[in-house]
Amino acid sequence: MAAPPASADAPRSPPPPPPPPAAGDGPDRPADRSEPAREDCNAESLDRLLPPVGARRSPRKRTTSQCKSEPPLLRTSKRTIYTAGRPPWYNEHGTQSKEAFAIGLGGGSASGKTTVARMIIEALDVPWVVLLSMDSFYKVLTTQQQEQAAHNNFNFDHPDAFDFDLIVSTLKKLKQGKSVKVPVYDFTTHSRKKDWKTLYGANVIIFEGIMAFADKTLLELLDMKIFVDTDSDIRLVRRLRRDISERGRDIEGVIKQYNKFVKPAFDQYIQPTMRVADIVVPWGSGNTVAIDLIVQHMHSQLEERKLRWDMAALASAHQCHPLPRTLSVLKSTPQVRGMHTIIRDKETSRDEFIFYSKRLMRLLIEHALSFLPFQDCVVQTPQGQDYAGKCYAGKQITGVSILRAGETMEPALRAVCKDVRIGTILIQTNQHTGEPELHYLRLPKDISDDHVILMDCTVSTGAAAMMAVRVLLDHDVPEDKIFLLSLLMAEMGVHSVAYAFPRVRIITTAVDKRVNDLFRIIPGIGNFGDRYFGTDAAPDGSDEEEAASTS
Repeated sequence: MAAPPASADAPRSPPPPPPPPAAGDGPDRPADRSEPAREDCNAESLDRLLPPVGARRSPRKRTTSQCKSEPPLLRTSKRTIYTAGRPPWYNEHGTQSKEAFAIGLGGGSASGKTTVARMIIEALDVPWVVLLSMDSFYKVLTTQQQEQAAHNNFNFDHPDAFDFDLIVSTLKKLKQGKSVKVPVYDFTTHSRKKDWKTLYGANVIIFEGIMAFADKTLLELLDMKIFVDTDSDIRLVRRLRRDISERGRDIEGVIKQYNKFVKPAFDQYIQPTMRVADIVVPWGSGNTVAIDLIVQHMHSQLEERKLRWDMAALASAHQCHPLPRTLSVLKSTPQVRGMHTIIRDKETSRDEFIFYSKRLMRLLIEHALSFLPFQDCVVQTPQGQDYAGKCYAGKQITGVSILRAGETMEPALRAVCKDVRIGTILIQTNQHTGEPELHYLRLPKDISDDHVILMDCTVSTGAAAMMAVRVLLDHDVPEDKIFLLSLLMAEMGVHSVAYAFPRVRIITTAVDKRVNDLFRIIPGIGNFGDRYFGTDAAPDGSDEEEAASTS
């Protein structure tokens, strides 16, 4: 059956690492050479913590704020930190047990907030840190405000220049582990670009900006508030150096702008917020002692929030329970049984293993599609007669494979669903903790209304499958629109997924009863990835999807 028209498949590999953001604040900050600057974001009118001011501020030359979600990395002067390997952020019920730790960084323009944020990220050395900047949340200007900005008469340092409602809703969703879309603000046109950036996977959120502490609701979302206090002369020198050398402005213009907008805003709105900060860091990034103390405190807070998985408890939680009603097993006809016999046989050649695996995958996909919603429709035959039939009642179908073995099921899905969109998720087991970890994902845009077919060739404990389902839920895919497909599953994995996500449809060609002490399916199928791709098996002969991804 054909899926509705869709865009091309998502690319397989992440883009090259972006350069680090430039230091500085607000739309005045210079753009990076290859990636636009990103520091503070947009806003809205305030009835907030501080009183209003009537001053206006000059327009900015082209600077674009970007918040990237892929790849999750940080470049420093010494090394590049790839923040991969996100441990579970949910419990055995599939729900988030602890919110992400949110840090607010406030301070004047050019005080070095971004540099301090990067130093904290590097010193923390924890996976999946999201840096959210107020630069992305500037309001879109009206026609009248555009005219004021063109004549240097609009104040971008006033709290009313930021969309605080959007900031609060974005930060709330990030703390809840959800995927969010962040606007990309073009400071040349003073408008938001059509394509917004997606942020996801926050264990720690660092939110920084000149007005980071200027809203009561926003303050309540911050677990730690840090004010970067840098001498005004130093901040002015930084602005002079930046605007003259990188923007071609004259000294008189920079000083005029500073005296008219920047300094009054700091005195009236920014400096008073120092009193709500938990920690004040004098001299910004040069105060390494203060930054070390902050990192030590954060480590202790993160340790308290740490979620520890008990695989033994997960294994025994549903023993002797009947299989869930959401499970559908392909009918074990002599043909299906015969194909299982071939692919389970350790003496089967690789060519035969691939051939019969593909046949089973095709049957599995066809079986799964029968659970999609259909509605009555009438078409006219070439003979001019009406035919009362059925047609797909959803928006479109998206396939998501759990790498690497799940990728082998993509051709079967494409063969029966025309123009289907494909996403990928990489989940591996941490050899020290035994926990599944999310290393990479790339999902098609706007999948929240799609029926999603989640593919993995084997599922033993269900840990990787649970993580993949949680990722889809965090991207607003309804639970009852997720179909988990696997050639072979263990009863333990079926129960684990069904217990956490009772509305997910689980579809397989066979269910084996046992999982041994090493969480391998018994009798099982062996290492599916190695047998399919012809790679060397692990020394202990374990199944890749059982030992490598603890699926």
